[in-house]
Amino acid sequence: MMEQRITSNTNSDFAQWVKTIKSEIRSAQIKAAVKVNSTMLHLYWNLGKDIVERQKNANWGDGFLKELSRELMAEFPDMKGFSYRNMKYIRQWFMFYNSQDSIGQQVVAQLGEEFFFSVPWGHHLYIMSSCKDINKAVFYLKKTVENGWSRAVLLNFLDTDLYERQGKAVSNFSRLLPDGQSELAQQTLKDPYTFDFITLTDHYKERELEDALTGNISRFLIELGQGFAYVGRQVPLEVGDETLFADLLFYHLELRCYVVIELKACKFQPAFIGQLGTYVSAVNHLKKKPTDNVTIGLIVCKTKDDVMAQYALESTSQPIGISAYELAKLMPEEFKSQLPTIEEIENSVRNIDGED
Repeated sequence: MMEQRITSNTNSDFAQWVKTIKSEIRSAQIKAAVKVNSTMLHLYWNLGKDIVERQKNANWGDGFLKELSRELMAEFPDMKGFSYRNMKYIRQWFMFYNSQDSIGQQVVAQLGEEFFFSVPWGHHLYIMSSCKDINKAVFYLKKTVENGWSRAVLLNFLDTDLYERQGKAVSNFSRLLPDGQSELAQQTLKDPYTFDFITLTDHYKERELEDALTGNISRFLIELGQGFAYVGRQVPLEVGDETLFADLLFYHLELRCYVVIELKACKFQPAFIGQLGTYVSAVNHLKKKPTDNVTIGLIVCKTKDDVMAQYALESTSQPIGISAYELAKLMPEEFKSQLPTIEEIENSVRNIDGED
């Protein structure tokens, strides 16, 4: 049986519904001058709910969505967001948070309407398309608002599976830190860390890894997460008649403590714990202020055995986490040999200057 085309001229119920929606849109336009995103998302949410309920209860078929889009675009030509494609997104968005045995209003209530509707529409679309379950979506919604993520940063963390990595580092925080700080410290760390913004050769050394990360400090800080402030690299620590050098030193603004990071371009070894523990203790004695919390350490290594890591952590009284890292780009050694060195480039520049 051929489906009858629904229009305002042929169906009075549809016509009245379209009229109501147009009135709501006009009202939203006025309020949008103050709160554009939140107001429009409220409108989208209610529109999505209406579309789902109408499609379920009225025998209109799928064709009505195209007609609704045509009517709204004709009435509001200066407003974006009423294309047929976006109307399908609006329906999908509402259905997503009303599926999986979860009620959408409960999700909105859990986050708070102001919170939920403050996330830009483009961010919502990326989160919805990348997440199969609501808990994962809620995680990214929270992170977006808490950290003020741009769309590019959100995409990066969606692509690198932050949800699966956050808080997964092996640590002894629950044993050595107070409850509140222990939980926050655990959630601060990731496993693995994704260093896909640097390029190294196949047989790179730890110093090359450190150089690459500090040379891309902005991207490194984004990967570490909110709250990390860079203090320095190869930080000298005067201990007795010796000088120790910590690979990387950060201060975490929320934890209110120093974080010592040791990079290891190899598989985790229990001996690393003693070395980092000494650095953590030295920072506590030499740099920690009375108002700071105790320093924590983080070993970031190429690979690790979780059982071995946990056993090793039981041997120390210093709060330490252990994570692995992943690299996306490795340059073959033969390519590196074909590239000019810094000295060769500088000599070429001098020769060019001398010809002038």
